[in-house]
Amino acid sequence: MYAVIRTGGKQYRVAADDVLEIERIQGKAGDKVDFDQVLMVSGDDGAQIGAPLVKDATVSAELVEHFRGNKVLIFKKKRRTTYRRKQGHRQELTRVRITDILTGGAKPKKAAAKSDDSAKGAKFNDDIKLIGGVGPALEKKLAEAGITSLKQIAEWKDADIERIDGELDLKGRIAREEWVEQARELIAGKPPRAKVDQAAAKQAAEKPKS
Repeated sequence: MYAVIRTGGKQYRVAADDVLEIERIQGKAGDKVDFDQVLMVSGDDGAQIGAPLVKDATVSAELVEHFRGNKVLIFKKKRRTTYRRKQGHRQELTRVRITDILTGGAKPKKAAAKSDDSAKGAKFNDDIKLIGGVGPALEKKLAEAGITSLKQIAEWKDADIERIDGELDLKGRIAREEWVEQARELIAGKPPRAKVDQAAAKQAAEKPKS
């Protein structure tokens, strides 16, 4: 089953569990979001096409995070003059996860209560400086490339790593320092590797010599 929704002046084809990047909307991570501008719904019973909207249809989603898109450069030039203008723009975006496609005025299902372990794992400090080797200067460099979240880094594939490493001239640091693995560990609730290493070093230093 899928639907076509409209938000931010754009149309999106969505299905349950899809992760979508849309124009920024109000809310915070974990909030429930409803899209009532449903243009079409298709399922086992066929397709319903709105005129312009499908009556009593709603698409529910969970707000995952707010972030900024990649920088777009706008350059203007006039021939035979000294007129030059260069501007940069990064769009404010929101990432959402589709949970339900509802028709006939149906209400979204109540989410099952999370266990204590999963709740702990869901709460983490989304600060990329927690990755070993990433300091304020590198954080700024990554932000300019639109990378501001541990979740973004955790989803990188080999092609993404190669592209970003080349664009930012990181000389293989992403793979060498295991940024993706570190990001996934932090999201899972594990302590930063730097703190673990410091604790181990302190314990070794305090251990009496035989």
